[in-house]
Amino acid sequence: MLVGQILKQKDISTIVTIRPDMTIAAAAELLSSKKIGAIIVQSTPDTYDGILSERDVVRELGKEGASVLTRTVDELMTRKLQVCVPDDTALAVLERMSAGRFRHMPVIDGDKLVGLVSIGDVVSARLAELAMENSALEGMIMGH
Repeated sequence: MLVGQILKQKDISTIVTIRPDMTIAAAAELLSSKKIGAIIVQSTPDTYDGILSERDVVRELGKEGASVLTRTVDELMTRKLQVCVPDDTALAVLERMSAGRFRHMPVIDGDKLVGLVSIGDVVSARLAELAMENSALEGMIMGH
């Protein structure tokens, strides 16, 4: 399955973003209210400056305590983004996520941000793909 197909299956009308000058407290509230694990950081609508994940927040909260909540998103975000494109396969993206030990990957088409996939999205797509392959093999074995 391709990343573009995964995005079409997701029930998301917009990509959740936050400005780099917002506080970590605001980011944590947004992550919680939207029930998501990462937010794309944008200083302007046509750019993507980085990504902030719940893991980033929790890691710094553990180091610094509650004072981290007054810091800004740009202080904690990951700037060097690992991105994929709609034509990448689920397996290739899963391998990159596993090797890099991250759980969210922005999807770009040219210079435009078109979505965000999570490791859960990719694993679900891969499992569906394997189930279809298994069913096809069983059909061939059974002579159907």
